[in-house]
Amino acid sequence: MPIPVSRTRFMTWRSLATAAVAALMAALLVPAAAHGAPRQSTPVYSYENAIRESVWVDTGLDGDNDGRHDRVAVDIVRPRELARQGRRVPVIMDASPYYSCCGRGNESQKKTYDANGDVVQMPLFYDNYFVPRGYAFVGVDLAGTDRSDGCVDVGGRSDIRSAKAVIDWLNGRARGYTTRAGTTRASATWTNGRTGMIGKSWDGTIANGVAATGVKGLKTIVPISAISSWYDYYFAKGAPLYDSGPDWLSGYVDSPDARAKCAAVQQKLVDGAPRTGDWTPLWSERDYVKDAAKVKASVFLVHGMQDLNVRTKNFGQWWDALAKNDVDRKIWLSQTGHVDPFDFRRGAWVDTLHRWFDHELLGYDNGIDHEPMADVERHPDQWTTSAVWPPRATAATTLRPGTGTRPGVGTLGLGRASGTETFADDPRESETDWAANIDRPTADKAGFTTRPLTRDLRLSGSSRVTVTATPTTSTAHLSAVLVDLGPDTVRDYAGSGEGITTLTDRTCWGASTAGDSSCFKVTRAATTDVDYTVVSRGWADLGNHASDKGVALTPGTAYTITLDLAATDHVVPKGHRLALIVAGTDKDLIDPPAGTPTLTLDLSRTSARVPLVGGADAFERATKGSTAAPSASVLDGVRAPHTALRVPGETD
Repeated sequence: MPIPVSRTRFMTWRSLATAAVAALMAALLVPAAAHGAPRQSTPVYSYENAIRESVWVDTGLDGDNDGRHDRVAVDIVRPRELARQGRRVPVIMDASPYYSCCGRGNESQKKTYDANGDVVQMPLFYDNYFVPRGYAFVGVDLAGTDRSDGCVDVGGRSDIRSAKAVIDWLNGRARGYTTRAGTTRASATWTNGRTGMIGKSWDGTIANGVAATGVKGLKTIVPISAISSWYDYYFAKGAPLYDSGPDWLSGYVDSPDARAKCAAVQQKLVDGAPRTGDWTPLWSERDYVKDAAKVKASVFLVHGMQDLNVRTKNFGQWWDALAKNDVDRKIWLSQTGHVDPFDFRRGAWVDTLHRWFDHELLGYDNGIDHEPMADVERHPDQWTTSAVWPPRATAATTLRPGTGTRPGVGTLGLGRASGTETFADDPRESETDWAANIDRPTADKAGFTTRPLTRDLRLSGSSRVTVTATPTTSTAHLSAVLVDLGPDTVRDYAGSGEGITTLTDRTCWGASTAGDSSCFKVTRAATTDVDYTVVSRGWADLGNHASDKGVALTPGTAYTITLDLAATDHVVPKGHRLALIVAGTDKDLIDPPAGTPTLTLDLSRTSARVPLVGGADAFERATKGSTAAPSASVLDGVRAPHTALRVPGETD
């Protein structure tokens, strides 16, 4: 949705306090600057001699039903010099289920420990880089994983509370212990309680969920490729996106202790997430969007626009809810799939994250709050910015499909049309097959295109496609896809690296020890030449036309349903065409229905609401005076999307 002018500076509510906070933090944390308050933290503290310790925090829950409160393991790395001086430091925290089972980052790093049980290697660069700059880094094992008690409930109460409890402990509101089962208390007297959460995928999802509790002390979150509603990870209006549910994911990450104790929790995950795609109380508990009004932390959101694991509806609806509630925010959108910004824009990412945490946790007036809200990758390694996102001039514009001179090859424009188009669900075909044959009548899709554009046309935000369809069977799935028809060079998001290639050379980010290197393998963009680009996608089970509970369809009856298309930011260049494709099963991206229906679209009651910068006027200008669409041709495009990962994390 467009952002009002008053939100251009996304930190305005703090502006009056910034100078005072910066001065205070400067006095507490770093040597006084020669002239005025500091604008950037510097690596003046020893990483090699940093304090490394473990604490177990009481969550107040007994998820594994063993008669005692669950405790979660918290591994801490913090500057020894500041501890000796009695100075308190802010915290950067990554709460994860992956620290022992699967690893973190592009190199699948795991936590390692010394003979005393203190952490030696903390995955990723956060501790190496930020501890010498006056921060503590905290790595939390979610309940039921690694060295923590409890059960994995995949984004539910136990997941969120196990991370929230640590923030409460950092702020003196929860109990911590020096051992997993002992009685010796541990207090966080070394921190000022100001905490920033960061993490990719499941980790970033936990950051979203904890922020949605409104917990005091959480000042900012940096969710990367994160889920905002677990239903939308597994389903799209009843259409299943994966052939498994949260019970599988829980079993993938839980510890041996949890595996032995948590059968009841596993069964609840099975019972509460039926394969019908019906909305249940389990999904309500794992919907953070509904609680966006509670978010007090600022949000720096990062997502790949071609992420086919945590699909981009998750960031779009979360962003819109944050905007509605005037949450301070910033966003990066890449052309990659499920990839961390450290691996697609490393130098700029470390610098920006550094300044973000300095501003949010140290209170430094470094100007990041006056910079553009959004960075968008327009071509591989080519980035543009927007003062606000989506841009103020963005308006939802209704585009309507019309019949063409051949069946299945129609038009797309502003005018209302009539007529019908018919297609048969073919689970062997995917969105890339449909796009490659957009100008050919094929039985598996209905395609509608504009004329070649006479000027660029930008889509920014989330689209919706309303379809009226008559099925021949009692079950039917629908897909709607927006496509940019024209040649380009893009990141190869469908390749094994999802848009990156990992090299052998390394670059270093922070200090290293013998057991924890700050040096990581370099990556570069993996690119491919295409004749079309899938811009946005959405899916639905037609049986969910009336509610979030699916029903059997009556063959021969027309039903109307609206598909939510994933958020994006894409420019369709001059000379290209914009296409809308409506079809059945999108191979590898949704599971097929029980039957193989044929569906007839009523074009007079089918439309797309597309967020265009400049609205209908921009569309009219871009299509005015253009020539007729080209004759039928075969577009080779990127290869079909790989089968989407079932685990929202790094396992390679």
